[in-house]
Amino acid sequence: MRPQPCTQEAYFGLPEEVVFCRKCVISNQRPSSTVEFKSTADEAKRSIGFDEEGICEACRYAEIKDTGIDWEGREQRLLALLDKHRRSDGRYDVIVPGSGGKDSAFASHVLKYKYGMNPLTVTWAPHKYTDIGWRNFESWIHEGGLDNILFTPNGRLHRLLTGLAFRNLLHPFQPFIVGQRIIGPMIAARFGVELVFYGENQAEYGNQMDENWTPVMDRKFFSAGSPEEIFLGGLSIRDIIAEHGYALNDFAPYIPPSAEDLERAGVEVHYLGYYLKWDPQECYYYAVENTGFQANPERTEGTYSKYSSIDDRIDMFHYYTTLIKFGIGRATYDAAQEIRNGKITREEGVHLVHKYDQEFPRKYFAEFLDYISMAEAEFFETVDRFRSPHLWAREAGDWSLRHQVA
Repeated sequence: MRPQPCTQEAYFGLPEEVVFCRKCVISNQRPSSTVEFKSTADEAKRSIGFDEEGICEACRYAEIKDTGIDWEGREQRLLALLDKHRRSDGRYDVIVPGSGGKDSAFASHVLKYKYGMNPLTVTWAPHKYTDIGWRNFESWIHEGGLDNILFTPNGRLHRLLTGLAFRNLLHPFQPFIVGQRIIGPMIAARFGVELVFYGENQAEYGNQMDENWTPVMDRKFFSAGSPEEIFLGGLSIRDIIAEHGYALNDFAPYIPPSAEDLERAGVEVHYLGYYLKWDPQECYYYAVENTGFQANPERTEGTYSKYSSIDDRIDMFHYYTTLIKFGIGRATYDAAQEIRNGKITREEGVHLVHKYDQEFPRKYFAEFLDYISMAEAEFFETVDRFRSPHLWAREAGDWSLRHQVA
C-alpha cells in the first residue's frame, strides 16, 4: 500500500510515513522487539522492513517457511542436537521455559514424548493469573505429564517495576519480558543443564530478518556489565534503589547471567521453531489433544482470538499500549499471523482489525489500576502522553487513528 503522507511529528523513532503490508495487515510502525531499552526513544530504532512490492519481512519469511526450507533436514539437525545433550542418569537434559499456554505446551510435550528428552519446564509467573490460565497451567503439568518450577518474583518489587514501566515507557510488560527471557538460562546454569529450548523466534513476526537463520538466541542480551546499570521500567537499578529503598540483591531475578557465565556452563539457548515448522494454531490443536489445554470461553478484549496469551490479567494492557504507541493493537498482531499461516484471508483480517483492534480492555481495568497503584485519571493522562501525533488525531475530545489498514 502506498505511503500515506504525514506532516505530524513521529515519536519513538518511528517512520513518519505509514505503510501497510499488501499481504497481511501489519504496518511499518511495528518496531523490532527489544526489552533492553532505556527509554521509549530507544524502542523503535528499527521497524519491520518492507520490500519494493510493499510486502513486509514477516510475510516474506512465511513464504520461505513454506517453500524454501528443508524441514526434514532441520529435524535431523534437531535430533543430532538432542542426542548430544540426552541423558539417561535421571537428570534433566533440557529446560523449557513457558506458562503452559499452547506454545510451551507443544514444545515441552513434543520434546518429552516424541523425542524422548527429560525436560524441566520453568515458569516466570504471570502478574495475575486468569482463571483459565491457572487451569491450563495445572493441566500442562498434571495431564501433560511434565515437571515444573513455578518462579514468582518479589510481588511488591514486581508491582513497582510494572508501574514504573507503564509510567515511563508505556510498556507494563517490560519487567515481565526481562524475567521471562532470563529464567530459562538461569535455571539451566543452576541445574547443570546445557540445553534450553524456547518456542519460536520472534523474528518470525517482524524482528530483523537475518535472526531467523540462526537457531540460537543472541547472547548480546546476556552481555556482562554492572548489574546496577541494568534498566527496568525506564530507570537503572541504581536509581530504583536510591528512590525506593531496595537492595541490589532484591533484583537477582532480573539480572541475567553473563554471556561468559553461560559459555563456561556450556548453556545453549535454542528456538524449537528453527527446527520444526512453527504454526501457532497447530500448536493449539496439539496442546488441546495432549495437555488438556482449553481456550477461553469468550474472546479476548481487543481481538477475536480465544486461545492466545490468555493466562495473565495484565496481558491485554500490554497490547493496548502497543495500539497507543504504534497504532497496532492485538487484533492486528493476531490477524497478521493468521494471514501468513493461511488461516484467514487479508480481507477477513482487515475486517477483524477494524472491528476489534481499538476495543478498550475493560474487564480487568480496575485490577490493573490497583496493581500499579494508579488512579483512572492518571492512567488516561499517561496513555495520552504517548500518542504519537503522526498516528493519532483528537477531535471533539475523542482520539482517532489517522491511518488504518484498508
